[in-house]
Amino acid sequence: MNSPDGEKPGAGRDWSAVIGDGTARTGKPASGAVADPADATRRHEPHEPPRVHLPEKLYEKRKQVHNKRIDGPFRRFKWLVMLVTLAIYYATPWIRWDRGPYAPDQAVLIDLANRRFYMFGIEIWPHEFYFVAGLLIMAGIGLFVVTSAVGRAWCGYACPQTVWTDVFQHVDRLVDGDRNARLRLDKAPWGPGKIARRAFKWTIYLIIGFVTGGAWILYFADAPTLIRDFFTLQAAPVAYVTVAILTATTFTLGGFMREQVCIYMCPWPRIQTAMMDEKSLLVTYKDWRGEPRGSVKKAEKSPGEFGDCIDCMQCVQVCPTGIDIREGPQIGCITCALCIDACDRVMKDIGRPRGLIDYATLEDCEREAAGGTPRPAFKALLRPRTLVYLGIWSSIGFALLFALGARTHVDLTVSADRNPPFMLMSDGSVRNAYTLKLRNMTSAPRPMTIALDGLPGGLVWTDSIARSAAARSQAFTVPADATQTVRAYVVAPRGSGQQEFAFVLTTQDEQPETDTSTTRFSAPEE
Repeated sequence: MNSPDGEKPGAGRDWSAVIGDGTARTGKPASGAVADPADATRRHEPHEPPRVHLPEKLYEKRKQVHNKRIDGPFRRFKWLVMLVTLAIYYATPWIRWDRGPYAPDQAVLIDLANRRFYMFGIEIWPHEFYFVAGLLIMAGIGLFVVTSAVGRAWCGYACPQTVWTDVFQHVDRLVDGDRNARLRLDKAPWGPGKIARRAFKWTIYLIIGFVTGGAWILYFADAPTLIRDFFTLQAAPVAYVTVAILTATTFTLGGFMREQVCIYMCPWPRIQTAMMDEKSLLVTYKDWRGEPRGSVKKAEKSPGEFGDCIDCMQCVQVCPTGIDIREGPQIGCITCALCIDACDRVMKDIGRPRGLIDYATLEDCEREAAGGTPRPAFKALLRPRTLVYLGIWSSIGFALLFALGARTHVDLTVSADRNPPFMLMSDGSVRNAYTLKLRNMTSAPRPMTIALDGLPGGLVWTDSIARSAAARSQAFTVPADATQTVRAYVVAPRGSGQQEFAFVLTTQDEQPETDTSTTRFSAPEE
């Protein structure tokens, strides 16, 4: 069979799938049809409308977002959160905390070299990593609580990507002017003035990125010392590499990608849908009140024909991700509520009630559209799902606090030798060898004793104590904030069989603490 224009079969198109009018009919999805991109194609699902042409690109070209400056309660709250979070991030490494002469005095420090994590009066050792795991779990469940209650409010206010994007957008306004000025500058041809503005603005971007990366490394070493070593080129290579990577990522993600990180790169917008339902508070456009749209003049000429929305586009112009909230919930909405500030101001200017765009649940929207009275926003927070999440979050927090308050500052671990498990002495007694680790988790040296509990007639001595000084207990002094390894030997009289006993560690100071480790004494079978 020849093609309509004389092509031979198999010359690039399957003409058996094409009808004379250029419409492809195939049992495969439309994306698998072989019609020309300009030809109309019919989807294999009968209920779907025809598609004019096949997609030529997988991704839409990015449209630069230049959001407009706005003032209002949500914008002021966003300012507050940004200032608080940035102050915490940049200032925390410089806070001092006196832990005595044997421990670092930085309030928050991740000491990888010595495997310690310090947070003010709390010191976490490697074997206590469950505290860190618990904090990470609380952070995750905290996101569930926030999302279940008020949607993506974390994304809109406290997410690092949002905070630094907000900083860079304010830099844009400072250097290039507000929205209209930035739009004009984008369209202007490249010249000395535009190049100078871009160079100046990108230099500020780089400074912000450098300060961000520089602050991050201060959490892993003494801040004043590391700053001095960094600028005198005496710091470890990993410090320079880390700062370079974080400078580049902050410069790129905050300066140029911005909303693309939220829409395409971040997995949270996809995950959060599982924690939201018709009872979750969302930034919502009340279309039953705003539609059909019409200007103030049209509304005055035809009373009752148009809704409250005057199509001023202020809600779109202030959005940091450039979406139109009037199109309904969408992945680009980070629930920052700046559109609420913009819309409320417009409603005030034209003498109409606020709340055309507002925080509301889908249930309340349906109730209000039907003529009912919506509930106050705070009542929407008190619902079973949110309370369950909050209860789980609180339970983990209380458990961590209890474990933190109940923990001791000493620890004892015992490991018995397995080869050989025991030795027969010349006098018929039996000797076992053990490796003890005495951990002192305080900022001062502590005297301690190791005693045997059980094993009648048993005696203990160590590599540093003579066999003639063997006794039921031995004394040690463990350095501050350290683990001391002790090679211990335990001997039992002739005829002692295999049995369990315990090493008991007791501190000999004004705050006595005890830890016990049970182990096994090996002996020949009778």
